[in-house]
Amino acid sequence: MAEQPAIRELGPSPFEGTKLVGELRLQVGTRAGKAIATRQYHQGALRILRPHYLDDTAQVCYTIVNPGGGYLGGDNYGIEVSVDEDTSLLLTTQSATKVYKTPGTFARQDMVVRLGPGAVLEYVPDQLIAYRGASYRQFTRVDMHQDSSLLFCEVLTPGWSPDGKLFRYDEVRLRTEVSVDGRLAVLDNLLVRPGEDSLDSLLFLQDFTHVGMLLAIDAKIGASDVERIRELAYRIGEAQRTPVHLGISQVPGPGVAVRALSNSTEAINAVLMAVVDELRLHLRGQKPLNLRKY
Repeated sequence: MAEQPAIRELGPSPFEGTKLVGELRLQVGTRAGKAIATRQYHQGALRILRPHYLDDTAQVCYTIVNPGGGYLGGDNYGIEVSVDEDTSLLLTTQSATKVYKTPGTFARQDMVVRLGPGAVLEYVPDQLIAYRGASYRQFTRVDMHQDSSLLFCEVLTPGWSPDGKLFRYDEVRLRTEVSVDGRLAVLDNLLVRPGEDSLDSLLFLQDFTHVGMLLAIDAKIGASDVERIRELAYRIGEAQRTPVHLGISQVPGPGVAVRALSNSTEAINAVLMAVVDELRLHLRGQKPLNLRKY
């Protein structure tokens, strides 16, 4: 009963009418010079840990936890995040998101993000692991102000069996829509169907098994910044023991998109985190990110 007022204060749920296995709704504002959750609600298999402050800025870090351990067929999850004016939030996960075999129907996660003027959201989760027979759909919708800042990362990896053989998940769909001042700026739609051979995939993976994605939207990102990020990403990629195939593009918004293919989570993470650190330094003068999970 005590949680009911928080639901009303947050306003109508964007997931109304959907039966959710886990729901998390978080609003972050600034109080006494520090970012902090001003309203929050959770139910089912989603939680957030207590706030952390990783540097001497006002940015707050929250960690999403799934006590259930993984996503199963027919599971629906809903996450709503609102960041108030001139407030900075770093959102991460406690561990990898695991999608197990989904007989009958897919698992799904919907995420709705709203960023006020001057707001910052950096979403840097651990990897998404899809096991054999898994089907997963993730839909993210972002509504942001023209002078707010968004950074989204995602790494997709296949699950492994005890004997070391690579599992083949059935399908993963990741769709992200970003609107700036009510105008659709970026539509990123990724569909991966590994099949028995990589040639059967709508995304041509060649001999690679892991996919990394980074999307940053910020009015301060210009063509010269994209070129600097491109040079940095290729330099870090070439230094990895496992080959990394990269694509870096300037996108409307303005912003930058990074795609990475590899056979190693660590190699992709090295590239993406180098770009994250470069953007944090360039856009806000922040130090390299250290989530200190382990």
